[in-house]
Amino acid sequence: MAAGFERTAGGRARTRRVPTELAALAMGVTPATIRKWASRGKITRHGGPQRAEYDLDELFAIARRDADE
Repeated sequence: MAAGFERTAGGRARTRRVPTELAALAMGVTPATIRKWASRGKITRHGGPQRAEYDLDELFAIARRDADE
């Protein structure tokens, strides 16, 4: 199975998405920084108008990339 996906009860794969506050905590930044990255296209914003969510694996890939630089 590809990294970043988990199986649902029906056997389908899905991504692991978290709200803005948890994304910020995972990255060690403020929620405002997460929103800024999304508005600038650095990360993908998922969810509806009232609930932003971010893919943990996308965030971790950015952290790994930044650590390698």
